[in-house]
Amino acid sequence: MAKSNYYGLILAGGRGTRFWPRSRKRNAKQVLNIGVGEATLIQETVERLAPLIPAERIWILTNEFVRDEIVRQLPNVPAKQIIAEPAQRNTAPAIGLAAHILESIDPDAIFGVFPSDHVIGNPKRFLSLVRAAFKAAEKDQISVLGVAPRWPETGYGYVEFPKGTEEGKLETVPVKRFREKPELKEAKKFVRAGHFYWNAGMFFWKATTILDGLRLHLPKTATLLGSLPPFRHKDFAARVAKVFPLCENISIDYAVLQKADNVVGVACDDFGWNDVGSWHAVYELLPRDTNRNASRSELISAKSKGNYIDCGQKIVALLGVKNLIIVDTPDALLVADRGRAQQVGDIVKMLESQKRHDLL
Repeated sequence: MAKSNYYGLILAGGRGTRFWPRSRKRNAKQVLNIGVGEATLIQETVERLAPLIPAERIWILTNEFVRDEIVRQLPNVPAKQIIAEPAQRNTAPAIGLAAHILESIDPDAIFGVFPSDHVIGNPKRFLSLVRAAFKAAEKDQISVLGVAPRWPETGYGYVEFPKGTEEGKLETVPVKRFREKPELKEAKKFVRAGHFYWNAGMFFWKATTILDGLRLHLPKTATLLGSLPPFRHKDFAARVAKVFPLCENISIDYAVLQKADNVVGVACDDFGWNDVGSWHAVYELLPRDTNRNASRSELISAKSKGNYIDCGQKIVALLGVKNLIIVDTPDALLVADRGRAQQVGDIVKMLESQKRHDLL
C-alpha cells in the first residue's frame, strides 16, 4: 500500500560520457533506450516505482540540456517537478534542494533518492527492499540499500555491515561505515568477507532528517538552501538561480552519510541491479549469439567473437575481429576495445579540449 507522504527524487543530471557517441549533452544516457528494455532508462525508473510512488509524487533534478526531453518522455510527471539545476553541484546540494522543496509542501515528507540510469532486473523484489528502507526512514533514520556484490568491483563504493549480516532480510541493520572505491586486492577481501555490499546510490530519509544532517555536517550549503522561500513562492525559481551555484560541490556520501550516526541499511539479495556504466555493461545484459556477439543491428559475422554492435538499421559485416565495441551515429563512429569501455569518457575529454561542441 503506497503512503501519501512517500516521494521519489530521481537524479538525472549526468551526461553519461562513457556512452558516447550516443550520449550527448542534449541526449544523455538517462533519456536513451540502450536496448535492454522497451523504454528509456528514466522512463523505466519511473515505471518501476509506480506501485509505491505514483508519478504525481515523483521529483526529478536534471540539467538545462535534457530537461525538455525528460518532460516530453514523462507526461505523467508534473512538469513543474522536473527541475533543471542552475549549476552542477553534486548530490549533496541537489538532495538538500529537494528536501527543502518537499518539506515546504509536505512537512511529513519521506523520500527516496534514485539514480535515473540503472537497470533493475527484478522490479518486484526491488520494491520489497525499497519498502523496508522506507520503513526505517519513518523512524528518523537514514537508510541505504546495499547490493550483494557479484564480483570484486573496483568502480563502486562499498557499505560495510556488521559481520554475520544476512542478505535479503526485509529489515535494516546498522551501517558500520562506508568504504571508498577499493583497489582490486581489497575488493576481493570485501567479497570474501561477506558483509560488504555495493553502494548503489539509493537513500531514504525524512525531508526533515536530511535537512538536519546537512545543517550539522554541511552548514554553509544548508544555510544557503535554508534561505530559499517555499517552493510555491513566486520568487522561488529566481532565488534558486542565485543561491544554488554558491553551494559546495560535494556528494551526499562525503557530506553527511560518512559522518552521521543514524545510518542503517538493507543488505539486499540479488534483484538484478546494474548501473549500466559502459557499453561493456550493455553487452553483458543483451543476448549474444554462439560467438558471443551482441548486436542491435543486422549482423553478418565470420570468425568474429565477443563484439558489441550498435549501428542503426544498416547491415554490419564483421570479419576476423574480436572484443570490439562499434557504435555508429550520423556524425560519429566509435570503434573501441571492449576491455577499454570504461575509458570512452576520455574521448569526450579530448573533444572538449578541441572545442568540438558539435560532437558533445
